[in-house]
Amino acid sequence: MADITRGTIELQGATIAFSEQGSGPTAVYAHGLSGSRAQVSRLGVPDLSGVVDTNRLVTYDARGHGESTGAADPASYTWSSLADDLLELLDTFSPDEPVAGIGTSMGTATLLFAALRQPERFSRLVLTAPPTAWATRAGQTDVYRQMADLVDARGTGVLAGMMAAAPVPELFRDVAGYPPEPDVRPELAASIFRGAGSSDLPSPDDLRSLDLPVLLLPWATDPGHPVSTAEILASRLPNAEMRIASSAPELAGWREAIRDFVAV
Repeated sequence: MADITRGTIELQGATIAFSEQGSGPTAVYAHGLSGSRAQVSRLGVPDLSGVVDTNRLVTYDARGHGESTGAADPASYTWSSLADDLLELLDTFSPDEPVAGIGTSMGTATLLFAALRQPERFSRLVLTAPPTAWATRAGQTDVYRQMADLVDARGTGVLAGMMAAAPVPELFRDVAGYPPEPDVRPELAASIFRGAGSSDLPSPDDLRSLDLPVLLLPWATDPGHPVSTAEILASRLPNAEMRIASSAPELAGWREAIRDFVAV
């Protein structure tokens, strides 16, 4: 197991916590809403352990998540703003060479916005669990706004209760610790969810210009991450391939799929 180096970077009014491990071409991982690099490491979803066999893997906590700080401003937690953070982080992690970007849900959205803005910064993308978008987004944004209102009224404890009570998709039934408790700073939780609630993926037509290799990894039976989003992405992105996980063994197979795609 490669040694892990941890540190922080001051960035646009926030202290961003990061870890790096392995050697070789740089790959950067962006986690999902209410997650963190520690949460992903505990759950192993997605399993990034194969990436460090061939690459230097940088993971970081998005502002307001995990060990990173932030401000109580919903605008700073929109997917577009998080893309600005990622691009600034790349100035430190890989200023001269393009990186392989790996994302989950909110992290997938972050990568798409960042790659559209500065495609030369990325060699390829792995987009896991694409979130609700476009026609399916309205219902989810209402949920996030309701969650923000509940946090304001009752505190962050209500978030853990809501997530614990939600139905568990079949392919996660055997994942220890699922669903995880939110890993966000309590004083920023409402702003984080309001930022998510005002976000959507880039226009499908805009995605046609993103001509770099993309591996789409949706999982099935999760209404918060519908396969339909990945299908539209696959139809618009010029150089995309898709692999759907409908069972626990298929989800476990992502370890090798991500490692092999990033190692090229």
